[in-house]
Parts: sequence; C-alpha cells; structure tokens
Amino acid sequence: MLSTDHPDSIDRMVSSDQEEMPLDSMPLQNLPCLSHQGSKLSQPKRTNKRRSKGLSEGLDAKYTPIELAQQCYPQIKHNQLIHKGKENDHNQFALAKRSRRKRNSTSGISWEHLPDELLLKILLYLPLQDLLRMSTVCKHWHCLVVDLEGLTHMDMALQQVLKTGVCRLRCPRCFVEELHCTGVSSLSLVELDLSSSIIPTCVLESIVCQCSRLQYLSLEGLQLSDAIVNSLARNLNLVQLNLSGCSGFSALTLAEMLRLCSRIKQLNISWCEFSSDHVKSVVSNLNSGVTHLNFSGYRERLSLDDVKVLVERCPDIQTLDLSDSTLLMADSFPVLAQLKYLLHLSLSRCYHIHLAALTDLSKMFPVLCFLDIFGLVHDENLPALKKGMPHVSINSRPFSSVARPTPAIGPLRYLSDRTMWNRTCRLRFRL
Repeated sequence: MLSTDHPDSIDRMVSSDQEEMPLDSMPLQNLPCLSHQGSKLSQPKRTNKRRSKGLSEGLDAKYTPIELAQQCYPQIKHNQLIHKGKENDHNQFALAKRSRRKRNSTSGISWEHLPDELLLKILLYLPLQDLLRMSTVCKHWHCLVVDLEGLTHMDMALQQVLKTGVCRLRCPRCFVEELHCTGVSSLSLVELDLSSSIIPTCVLESIVCQCSRLQYLSLEGLQLSDAIVNSLARNLNLVQLNLSGCSGFSALTLAEMLRLCSRIKQLNISWCEFSSDHVKSVVSNLNSGVTHLNFSGYRERLSLDDVKVLVERCPDIQTLDLSDSTLLMADSFPVLAQLKYLLHLSLSRCYHIHLAALTDLSKMFPVLCFLDIFGLVHDENLPALKKGMPHVSINSRPFSSVARPTPAIGPLRYLSDRTMWNRTCRLRFRL
C-alpha cells in the first residue's frame, strides 16, 4: 500500500519503472498516482518553467505527476491553440477559452439583439410623434413602424393612436378586448378600416359613436347593432361604405341610415344576415348618386321587383354585383339594360339564367366591359361566348372591389398591404 503522504516512495517507484518503459512514452493515465484525485499529489504547484527540462532533474525536484507530464510533453499547452487551423487533424480537438478582456467587453443587451416582437411591444407605449421620429433612425425600425395590421391584443395601441387625433386608421384582422378612450369627446377619423377584426360590439360602439367625419369606412364581417348603425347616420359625408357580411341591426335602422347618408357612391352590403325586409330597405332608400353596388348573396330574398326599384332609384350605376340571386332569370336583362352607364355586371351562380340568354347581352349593354358569370357556363362553352362578345372581358374579376379599402385585382394588388382606398399608409405597425 503506497501512502500519498511520502513523496520519497514515488521516486523509488518511478526510477524502477524507467528500466521497463521510458517515462516520455508512458501513457498519461499510467503515470504514478495520477488516478489519486483529491490527493496532495494531484494538485499542481507553481514552478519555474525556466528550470532544466531534463527528466532526471524533474524527478529530483519531486514534481507532481501532472507537472511531469507537462515537462515530458511540452508541446501540449492548456487553454491555448498551437496549430491554428489544424486543430481537427488526426481527430484531435483543441479547446480555447476567450480572453478575459473579450469576455467582459460586451455588457448588457443591444437593441439589435432584441426580437421584433419585443421591440413592437415597446413601441406600443410610445406616443405617435416619437414613433414618427423612430421610423427615421434606420431601415429596420422603419419596417417595424408600419401599420396596425395583424396585431393581437392591440387594446393599448389602438387606444394610444385614437387619442392622437389620427385621421386615417387601417387595422384589419385585429383583436381588441376592451378600449378606454377617456377624455376624448370626438374622433377625427375620416378613413377607418376594421375589416375582419374581433371587436366586441360595445367597443365598436364606443368608437363609431364618437365619429362624425367619416368618409370611407369598412366594417366587413363584424357584429353590429342598431346603436352602431344609428351612429353611422351622423356621418353625412360618407362616400364609400363596406358592410359586407355584417349582422345585428334591423331593417328600419338600415333604411334610416341610407336615407341620411345621401352622398354614398360605393356601397358593399353583400352577404349580410338579411331578411326580405332588409333587402327592400336597401333598394328603396339608396340615393340616386350610387355608382358601385355589391348586393350579392341574397339567393331567394332578392326578386325581380326589387331589381326594378333599384334600377329606377339609381340610374347611374356603373358596377353592379347581383351574384347568388337564384330568383333572377333572363327577364331581368331588359330591366338591367336601363342602366346606360353599366360597365361591370356580375351574375355569378344565378342558376336560372341560361346560356342562350347570355349571347344577347352584348346588344343589350353596348358599353359593358366586364361580365362575371362564374358557375353558369362550362369551360368548353366559354370560348364561343367570348367570341360572340369580343369587347367584353368575361370572368376576369372573381373578387369584388366595391367599397373595399384594399385592391383585390389590378395593378395595385401588390400594394394591398400598404394602401387604403388607393392611398398609401404612412405609419404602420405589424407583428
């Protein structure tokens, strides 16, 4: 039994082993007492590296086994790379530590290292003027300070923006749980897009009831109420109104709103939860200046009599969408032919209109440029119909753009996320 407290015994063992195997060729794990971890011999002592590097002098100095290995293998240096670029030769890996100066040179976290989501959360608490200044700092921040589109839980952002007196606000597909606009008596909004958003009816009422200057408005797909529609009636300068897919208001309230808003040029009131009374309220109260109307999706609730009333009240219609009105047949063509300025007619999925009746449309509508008849004509019959109507573009516009804030077709489609009613959005947020 070898006692690690007597280094003289180590000298005798090492000297006897030198006859069998030179120490410089002995594996490191076989050096004496190297496996005795925690002992005094396994703790290296500071020595002068300028001493003689001979093996016998190392033994006489009674170095520890680790120091002996360092003398026998001087090419191995800890925490330092000797052959830079060749550390992977012969499957040997060299580990290097970063210097203390480099490790401590970076303190804290840079703005550049923060994720965009965290930066946007910070930006939401800034006033509008500060956001405008931040947008000029760099391209990255300019891209962050872009429109309120796609934000989740944007209560704080919307509340902050409305208090600044903004005139144009585009935030479709947003999610608002509650809104507290204390101290704001009226809003300066002229253009507002809340399409396809998730907004409680009470919150939407608190916004619309403070608006009286609206000219362009899109509430597509939202749950409304009579109070909201009554508040819309106060905006006498409405020019474009998109209520597509809306519900929750009565026919009488709708009729009163349309009667008071006598400057509407474009109206999209398609696919709402309407009864026959709602349909009659629309056709009987529209102002004569309407030029673009999307009145599709009413299947068996829109009759030929309703179309007659509509044509008589609004003779200047240029774009008319009556798609998915299954009660309409070919006898509606002479009625629609009274619209002398009709350029775009949509009769898609009006299944009671036969192909033979469509061939006479070019004669009945001399200025017609666009005709949508999806679902009425098979693909094999479409070339013959186009040949008979060479001046009419057939089925070229599958999506309606009536009163919608962003273009669905045309040369501006690639700018749909940057524009609102054909005008560029200057300040935008996005997540």
